Amino acid sequence: MDRNPGALRGALRARPPSRCVGYGLGRFCSCPVARRQLALLLLLLDELGLPPSQCFVFDPAFSQQELALLAELGLRLLPENEEGKHRVGEAATLFYMIHCGKALYNNLLWSNWALGALSKMVIIGNSFRGIEERLLSRILERDYSYIAKVLKGTEEIAFPSHPQYTDTFNDTSIHWFPLQKLKELSCEVWECVEEPTYQECEDLEIIRKEDSVSP
Repeated sequence: MDRNPGALRGALRARPPSRCVGYGLGRFCSCPVARRQLALLLLLLDELGLPPSQCFVFDPAFSQQELALLAELGLRLLPENEEGKHRVGEAATLFYMIHCGKALYNNLLWSNWALGALSKMVIIGNSFRGIEERLLSRILERDYSYIAKVLKGTEEIAFPSHPQYTDTFNDTSIHWFPLQKLKELSCEVWECVEEPTYQECEDLEIIRKEDSVSP
């Protein structure tokens, strides 16, 4: 995976999104790592020329103070816990999901499981290749099948490493799904569109909608 900062910037500029969705920013009022991740999100919006009003965020952990600060910054709160199941529709969308649970990425892919939708997405988050390397193949294919199926249709560039921010952006990559690569996937890849349930998953890593509580 390329770690060239210029390649990272070029990948974003080559696929300019018209909106952004941010999941899992965390408790940035109390956590320095979360603050740095929020700062990068704001810098990315500026770099891409996206107004804050076109960035929609959600984390069930947000406090009332954090919600107020996000509103002051001009960011918009998603109305409910989507569990990552956000459809891009016609809008090219950047998903900012650093250190989110694997099920969140899997849900996002499932909800956009079509050539046209996937090719409109850019995901900044945990390395898909890293997920593949760390999980047994049978677990990846059973619990996170959409990540497993999209790997061959994915382009990925790792974030540049920095000794000062090893705990902030470690294992982070930018991912996108070129239409031509997606077309090269087998027909069988697109036939199963069953919604993930994670019934056999021992460590889900996300907060379910029914488990969300008001901050």
